[in-house]
Amino acid sequence: MKAELLAPAGSYEGLQAVVKAGADAVYIGGSMFGARAYANNPQQDEMLEAIDYAHIHGKQIYLTVNTLLKNKELYGQLYDFLAPYYQQGIDAVIVQDLGVLSFLKKEFPNFPIHASTQMAVTGARGAALLKEAGVSRIVTARELSLKEIHEIYKETGMEIESFVHGALCYCYSGMCLFSSMLGGRSGNRGRCAQPCRLPYTAYKGREQISQEEQAYLLSPKDMCTVDILPEILQAGVYSLKIEGRMKRPEYAAGVTSIYRKYLDLYEKNPKNYGVTSEDRQILLDLYQRDGFNQGYYHSHNGKEMMAVVNQKEQNKKQKIAGKRNELLFEQLKKEYLDTKKQEKINGNFILFANSPAILDLDFQDIHVQVMGDTVEEAKKQPLSADRVEKQMRKTGQTPFVFDTLEIMTDEAGFLPMQSINELRRKGLEELEKEILKKYRRALPERTENSREKSCEAFGKNPVFYVSVETKEQLEAVLEEKDIQGVYCHISMFDKKQRWKEAFETMYQVHKQGKEFYLALPYMLRDGQLADEEQEFLKMAEQCEGFLVRNLEELGYLSKLGLLQKAVTDYSVYAFNDNAKNTLDKLGVMRTTVPLELNGKEIHARDNENSEMVIYGHYPMMISAQCIKKTCGKCDKNSSLVKLKDRYGKYFPTRTFCDFCYNVIYNSVPTGLLEEAPQLFGEGFASLRLNFTVETKEEMKNLLDMFLGAYAQENKNVKKKNPKEMPEFTKGHFKRGVE
Repeated sequence: MKAELLAPAGSYEGLQAVVKAGADAVYIGGSMFGARAYANNPQQDEMLEAIDYAHIHGKQIYLTVNTLLKNKELYGQLYDFLAPYYQQGIDAVIVQDLGVLSFLKKEFPNFPIHASTQMAVTGARGAALLKEAGVSRIVTARELSLKEIHEIYKETGMEIESFVHGALCYCYSGMCLFSSMLGGRSGNRGRCAQPCRLPYTAYKGREQISQEEQAYLLSPKDMCTVDILPEILQAGVYSLKIEGRMKRPEYAAGVTSIYRKYLDLYEKNPKNYGVTSEDRQILLDLYQRDGFNQGYYHSHNGKEMMAVVNQKEQNKKQKIAGKRNELLFEQLKKEYLDTKKQEKINGNFILFANSPAILDLDFQDIHVQVMGDTVEEAKKQPLSADRVEKQMRKTGQTPFVFDTLEIMTDEAGFLPMQSINELRRKGLEELEKEILKKYRRALPERTENSREKSCEAFGKNPVFYVSVETKEQLEAVLEEKDIQGVYCHISMFDKKQRWKEAFETMYQVHKQGKEFYLALPYMLRDGQLADEEQEFLKMAEQCEGFLVRNLEELGYLSKLGLLQKAVTDYSVYAFNDNAKNTLDKLGVMRTTVPLELNGKEIHARDNENSEMVIYGHYPMMISAQCIKKTCGKCDKNSSLVKLKDRYGKYFPTRTFCDFCYNVIYNSVPTGLLEEAPQLFGEGFASLRLNFTVETKEEMKNLLDMFLGAYAQENKNVKKKNPKEMPEFTKGHFKRGVE
């Protein structure tokens, strides 16, 4: 199968530019629900025109609906937003939200669905789960190696789409709350403010471990894989995706043209594949951050992937490059923005006196014929074939140009130029209509989308769960009689004797009359835990369940027949009732309320069998990168470091070496203490306190505080000693996200 070159478009102008530059397909957002809310996304009329433009030129066009949707958006706006594009023939929809996925399968059954990189698909088990749900293509997480991508392709046979050029996020896409928690601009809603591109200083204890010239610890270089395109294709990638909807159309067109050149070169003669230094320089001149990396295809992480250099030096480089850039951008503008793209057609114009004028047009396998006015006998000067041809070739701003045009005439007739022009216009319109006909869809009858909110108030004894990440924290929980159960992070246990320690801990927790849940990693990669299935199954027989943080883990439990033991965490997003119902139908035990919903939105959702997090340093980033390794301090031991921002705030960061990822937590914990009376009536199955970086003594104080506040007989938080009250944020409970 011939590979697809997929280019970004942040506007209709951008779409036209990348089509001219050689893209096989284009992905673009509409006026709502896309992950680039600040791009110059087309409104409905322009989008409908863009769909037709792509199809006339033989290109595919994919619509991004790759954000999380709230109930009012899913049930009140999504159908009307999508219906015109469905009818017009858009080729696929790219989605993040499980609720949107199930909505599309129900309301628009013929819509091909692509799973966005925002779904953080990291392995074949998660991909297989999505395939069962009706997804036809996986956009892989950027962090995957070529080997991991090949495994997904080999195991599922699905279409694989992977990024080949452009910006890299520090965090796994879809798992980032950094911008959301700090400034209210959520990446999951297409409004990321990119706090990762700001300077930070790293500390271990009181020791500064980052150098002054390494200020940009969370800012990766852009990826450029033109040199390894053959390897990417051989790994099973079908669609080569260029990032850049927020960049200028000239950038997108320039990058597309280079990758078009080398994809064609490879497909023509793989043995002669090689990239010139001139083309590498063009890509650098278009945009870079201290050079390029090749993404994660051959690197799991490392300093060489990061743009950590002193910003003053970087500014100097950009200033020099900028002079070259403007010349290059002007050239690209002339080539791809200021020109028009026209498809070659063949025509046959029949012009005989006393007969109707006939125009036959052919484009690929499509044929149309139109008839015009009757040709009069010429009284003075008959129309010559040359004159008719000259007039007929004036196709102007239409998407067509005549390759061949045969004029059949007896040169005895006369037809006004207006009639010739009208016949040409009519013919080209009919041809366009015939080309687009195969893309049009009839709108299916809409199903009833009513939803009922199930909500029962708590009884007198709300159920409390606690999650812990250290053995010291577990000790504090075991001493507290009002805790129903404990989520113990799998990384608490030494990797070499993980299951021995896990079973011992489970017995210890059970002995105290509490439920034991094994909290799985914040991120699981393909192959991880694969050779530990027997231990996992044995654990499943005795523990109450597993806390699941991502789709790969959900797929892992599905494969083992253990979905009924799954408690999905906030990061397996149940942002709307459709998403929650999807998880409920899979058979999971409980879902967790997403952290980005506000109080009103939580009140409006179905909270049955849901768990609400009422305390915790929320994980704001989960990254394959390692702060210690970037600073040259890797010791392969899991530990806690801190990142200081420009305002002097410290963000705790834990390195999870057993599964090789970092988690950056919020500097201030979220604490919904005064909200106890409000949350009592929301119908949650349980409440949870997440402990991550707290000491045993801090935990005891916090448990006393929260258990007291949420006990029905003691709702009044003011009875607590204010000196015991630490600093809390309300997270999104008051404000929510746009």
